[in-house]
This record gives sequence, structure tokens and C-alpha cells, in this order.
Amino acid sequence: MEKPEKHMKRMLIGTSRSFYLTLKILPSKIRNQISLMYLLARLSDTIADSKTDDKEYLESLLESYSNRIQQGRGDLPNFIEIANKQDNLSERELLLNSKIPIEALENSKIYNDEDRMKIRECLKIIISGQTLDLKRFTGASEKSMIGLRSERELDEYTYMVAGCVGEFWTHMTLGHQFKLNQEKEDIFFTKAVSFGKALQLINILRDLPEDLRMGRCYIPIEELSKHNLIIEDLLESENIIKFKPVFDSYIDKTDNYLDDAIEYVEMIPKYQFRLRLSCMLPIIIGQKTLNLLRNGNILDSDNRIKVDRSEIKKIIRGAAIASISKKNSLKLLKKYK
Repeated sequence: MEKPEKHMKRMLIGTSRSFYLTLKILPSKIRNQISLMYLLARLSDTIADSKTDDKEYLESLLESYSNRIQQGRGDLPNFIEIANKQDNLSERELLLNSKIPIEALENSKIYNDEDRMKIRECLKIIISGQTLDLKRFTGASEKSMIGLRSERELDEYTYMVAGCVGEFWTHMTLGHQFKLNQEKEDIFFTKAVSFGKALQLINILRDLPEDLRMGRCYIPIEELSKHNLIIEDLLESENIIKFKPVFDSYIDKTDNYLDDAIEYVEMIPKYQFRLRLSCMLPIIIGQKTLNLLRNGNILDSDNRIKVDRSEIKKIIRGAAIASISKKNSLKLLKKYK
């Protein structure tokens, strides 16, 4: 019978895709914590994204899952029904074997009490954001579009599903890798939230066509209306001329968040080269993605914008060499701007 640790590693490889590169690079003292956090968050994400019109059922599953995580006891939710609806076999396996990461959180001696507490705190925020998303987009379809109303709602969403992950990552870093004085620690956490928000905004901008086909729009309606646009206009690629100023403003906002992410890397001690490299990769790939988004037509759903694998391999090689030196790391990060 396969050991839980090996099974979790296999599920990580299957579900995390490119993020698994980051997990492998992480220092050993925090790799298990962040890997477990990823699996548990991916589990809730898979629940929330399951293909069913019964959103209330998904909300009840998320609530049951969250209760088990927070209380550390009780029956496990039955995920068989939604597992059988998954197109992704790795996500199906994660749902059917959910007890493995859940019981690891509860019982494994790898994690201390502080680790467990921070994982639970972060998951509570993430699941709250996913539940809010389910409620907000109930009934959404290509013929019945629903969008975020305001910049405040977008900021709240990006914090709940990603900014809080930056905080968790930083709690693990300061709990196991190095210490900072209180003033620097406060700055470090602020930059961490921006880092997480940047990565989520990149996902939102890149995935805009796919979200629109599902009737969802994360670009706030109030911002669209300033340019005499409604959500439905974004379904037509020729409207890119009107939409470009709005879209570019969010690219600029994301770029500013990535500047904070670079400053986050700058605060990592020079001897923490593995930690530095694990942070550098998503920043550089994010910068490359923003450049592609700025120069492409995001409303053309037939032309998906993404950094190709050969470019990612090139980035990994360059970042691995640069990460040994803090000076060279920062030089490389600023090169891709």
C-alpha cells in the first residue's frame, strides 16, 4: 500500500503543474507546509469549480470541508458525486483521496502547532472567498453575464484567494527560515500580500476570455462604464480598441504589485538562495505574461496568451544561476520589466 507522503507527492505533481517547480526548489524546512497548504487549497478550488448547476450543493460541500479543517474532527464530506464529474483525472483523484491531506494536517508530526494554525487560518480566508464567488456568480452564463461591481470587490477577492497566501508563505518563512525586526516584518507582510494579489490579477487578466464564456467578469463594471462598455462588449474581439485603456490600467496595477514582489525578494537574506529562486520564478513568468497581454488582443478567444514551455525552461535556467547572488537576482528581475 502506498505511503501517504508518496501519495501526496503524486497528487501534487498531478495538480500543481508548473507550481511544482517552485515547490521542489523551496527550502526543506518549509516545503512540506507549503505543499500541504497547496493541496488543501486546490481541493477547495476543485470543489468550487465543479461543473454543476446546483451551486448551493457546492456551497454546502465547501462548508462541510471547511468545518472539518477548522475543527479537526467530524465526518469527511462525500465528494464522490462531484469527483465523477471532473474532466481532470488528477483533480478527481484528489477529491477521492481527500482524507490523505486532511489527516496529514491533523496528525502528521511534520507540522508543528503554529504550522497547523496558519494553514487553517489561510484556508478559512480562501474558502470564504471561494464561497463568496459561488454566491456572486450563481446563474452566470454567456447569455446572463455577471461581473464584479467595484474596485473594492476586486481587491477583496484578490486578497481572499491569493493575498492571504502571500501572508501564509511569509509566516512559514519567518517561522522556519529567518527572522526580521518588527518594522521590517510589517513591510515584508505588506509586500507579500501585493505579491499574492499580483499573481491572482495575472490569472484574471489572462483567463478573461474563458471566464467570459462562463458568464463571469472580474473587471469591475464601474471601470467598464467609464469607457462606455458593458460586459457583453467584451465578447467581441473588435471592441479591444475601446477596452484596451481599461485592460492596460490593470496591467499597470499588476506591474506595480510585481514591483512590491521584487522588493519582497530584496528583503530575503542573501544566503537564502533557494527561497529567493522560488520567489523569482513566478515574478519573471508573471512579467513575461504581462508583456504578452499588453501586446496581444485578449478579447480574441481563439488566441490564448501564455508563456510557452521553452521560454519557461530558459527562465528557470537563468534564474537558477542568478539566484546564487542577491545582486544578480535583482538585476535579472528588473531586466524583465
